[in-house]
Amino acid sequence: MITGVLAAAALAAALAASLHAILYKRDVRAAIGWAGFIWVAPYIGPLIYLLFGVNRIRRRATLLRPPGQRAERRAGETDPAAILPPDQRHLANLVLLGDRVCHNRAIRGNGVQVLEGGPSAFAAILPAIESAHRSIILSTYIFADDSTGRRFVEALSAAAGRGVDVRVLLDPVGSRLATITLRRELTRRGVRVAGFLSRRFPLSLLSVNLRSHRKLIIVDGAVAFTGGMNISDDYANAPGAEFPTLDMQFEIRGPVIAELYRVFAADWYFTTGESLPDPLTVGPLDDGVAARAVSDGPDEEFERTRWLMLGAIAAARESIRIVTPYFLPDLSIITALNVAALRGARVEIYIPEVLDHRPVKWASNALLWQVLEKGCRVWFTPPPFDHSKLFTIDGAWTLFGSSNWDARSLRLNFELNVEVFGPSLAAQVNELIDQRRRRGREITLEMIDARPLPIRIRDGLARLLTPYL
Repeated sequence: MITGVLAAAALAAALAASLHAILYKRDVRAAIGWAGFIWVAPYIGPLIYLLFGVNRIRRRATLLRPPGQRAERRAGETDPAAILPPDQRHLANLVLLGDRVCHNRAIRGNGVQVLEGGPSAFAAILPAIESAHRSIILSTYIFADDSTGRRFVEALSAAAGRGVDVRVLLDPVGSRLATITLRRELTRRGVRVAGFLSRRFPLSLLSVNLRSHRKLIIVDGAVAFTGGMNISDDYANAPGAEFPTLDMQFEIRGPVIAELYRVFAADWYFTTGESLPDPLTVGPLDDGVAARAVSDGPDEEFERTRWLMLGAIAAARESIRIVTPYFLPDLSIITALNVAALRGARVEIYIPEVLDHRPVKWASNALLWQVLEKGCRVWFTPPPFDHSKLFTIDGAWTLFGSSNWDARSLRLNFELNVEVFGPSLAAQVNELIDQRRRRGREITLEMIDARPLPIRIRDGLARLLTPYL
């Protein structure tokens, strides 16, 4: 009797899970793969699908946004002629694409400064926190309980002690157990701390695959820091760092800070139910550039960054330059890069020689032939591990932030990027890319094909896990 009931329950669960995959998976291969796995393993398959295959956040995020943000904001469209010089008017459609995909306009009058490396970034961020008068908001993926993390704890706590309104939003997966100890200490010292999608076990398993990967600090509504850098000794290159990491942060001033603030405010409301006041409006800088905040996540913001990447690749006439720690693009992005190379654009991709996750490196190696055979060029950069995320086209447009070129960033994580129109920032970023080119080692199709068969099999098997790495 009990066996029959369990069999019937397993059959019902497998049927419900497979029908869900058939109805809601956009990629037919994913739908087939999930449905097949569910029926091959009818007892465990539906549970695995529930944990890793169902995007719950997307269905309820709209109800959890602040009342003023439940409807997507449509502030009209940017006039491309107002932000693009005559020799860059071929990017006009990219400007309009951003308007329509992101639902916020590119804003003129922003100052953007590159802060390469943890020592340079933290040397700018910590003094800003220490000089705060009104408010500090901080969102990060990793906040380690080490010497660098403790420096931030002291700076944030001291700010709260002198009356500054300090809010910290942490991802419990990225920060792991440090979230518990740091949260207790910060809370005890007057800092408001929340854990994004933080739930007690076993409910925490339902959102373990959906993470806030955003990195953002805004001080007094006047200066913002964003990019790919986490808070740990590894990023600070502190003595005793386990895995020294090269990354960069960008210091931003100007009116786009209001858009960055709204991203944090929505996440804070999502997590705590508390509405934050509207941000202060920061006036434009006289010689500032046009910039746009690009928020992305498995909710109503789904795949915004991916669409923007595809649009930028299509708009590029001369050059496409990509720096990413994890290069695991889907077929549509691979095709777009290949088409760009075939029509004459220089496509350059820079990937670290050594990664912090070996299976990701193996999977990336397994797909490089797909871009190399059509004329894209690839360089491996030497240690330290380069965690930077940079993307420029035609020396005129730059995208930076937290997104990697993989399925986790482009489909599962909550991410934050900034696009900037203008040759000044693109020139600075391209110089940093040139440095990587001089240090790096170019990888050819012949080198990829020459891998021993056991290595190719290992890499190919790792590539099958691409959607989950």
